[in-house]
Amino acid sequence: MSLIVQKFGGSSVADAERIRNVARLAMAEQERGNSVVVVVSAMGKTTDRLLALVDEISAHPDSREIDMLLSTGEQQTIALLAMAIHSANGKAISFTGPQVGITTDNSHRKAKIVSINTEKMVRELEAGKVVIVAGFQGMTGDNEITTLGRGGSDTTAVALAAALKADRCDIYTDVKGVYTADPRIVKEARMLKSITYDEMLELASLGSKVLHSRSVEFGKNYNVPIQVRSSFEDVPGTMVIKETEEMEDIVVSGVAYNRGEAKVSIMGVPDKPGIAADVFGRVGEANIVVDMIIQNVGADGRNDISFTVSKDDLQDALELAEKIAKDLGAEKVRSDAEIAKVSVVGVGMKSHAGVAATMFRALAKNNINIEMISTSEIKVSCVIRESDVDRAVQAIHDEFELREGL
Repeated sequence: MSLIVQKFGGSSVADAERIRNVARLAMAEQERGNSVVVVVSAMGKTTDRLLALVDEISAHPDSREIDMLLSTGEQQTIALLAMAIHSANGKAISFTGPQVGITTDNSHRKAKIVSINTEKMVRELEAGKVVIVAGFQGMTGDNEITTLGRGGSDTTAVALAAALKADRCDIYTDVKGVYTADPRIVKEARMLKSITYDEMLELASLGSKVLHSRSVEFGKNYNVPIQVRSSFEDVPGTMVIKETEEMEDIVVSGVAYNRGEAKVSIMGVPDKPGIAADVFGRVGEANIVVDMIIQNVGADGRNDISFTVSKDDLQDALELAEKIAKDLGAEKVRSDAEIAKVSVVGVGMKSHAGVAATMFRALAKNNINIEMISTSEIKVSCVIRESDVDRAVQAIHDEFELREGL
């Protein structure tokens, strides 16, 4: 007997019929002789609707109260799914994250899982039940409800798979698997049979919405086999696995984009040792995650420091930058929310030259300006205008000949 963790996102549980479909998939896995844990997100756009209500109520809502509100979305889904399985003469029990023993740190809205107590889940699995767990949520050591941030249900699923030593974690979604690019933008995008943890981690962190980056980290750290597959078609998906020697022959595995970034610039910063450490030390203390950083050497002993953050953090970053600028005697602060990031990813970059040049050439051919550049061993990223994203993704995909049949 194997232990399988299944995760279903919001689109997979958007209404009663889709919830019944999830019940069928979970029971079918159980009928194959496997123990099954199901992790679910809130139904459809529930989280977005709740956040819209928050905006109507308060301009500066307390993060603790937001977590109290958002955690209710998944609680609806787990109860309805349990009822659906019961109605189909199956055995199931639902749990919230706190009930199932998911303990997190104290960072509201961005909490990280610290530990998981599996005793209750194991006991119910041994009783022959499908165990249904609310994704995206946990509880601190002080019994405060927390949420894990966008995509946190993926993280819950893989973390549970690691803690339970599951044989596989299936992430069900509205696409068949992981593609070389977003098929909504690139019609010729090709589904990958397999991809490495490192490549998937880069794609997830760079904007690909198939998997959350922290879930891939769990998978890599605990060697959890992850399969990305369709909720609506019974076909094999994409396996996220350890790197093999043959994979290095594939130079680029995919193109990713992220429209959710913004740029903050502190202009006219005194050119002194320790200034960057001061700036980004304070940004880090505010729990604001920085992506790209550029420091331009200016004139008269002053520099410009620019960095990108999530659009969700822009207001907090901007307010902090204003304080930092005042303390340092900088000239002014600017922000730009009309940017986006495009990236290419592939483990083959480690042994092949010219990837960055090929990417830059694709953008140049289409008259797309590059504003910032960052690289790692297996990725190249460029900040461009948000309005150019679709053209950029298509151009890069074509330049690297990633379409089906090539």
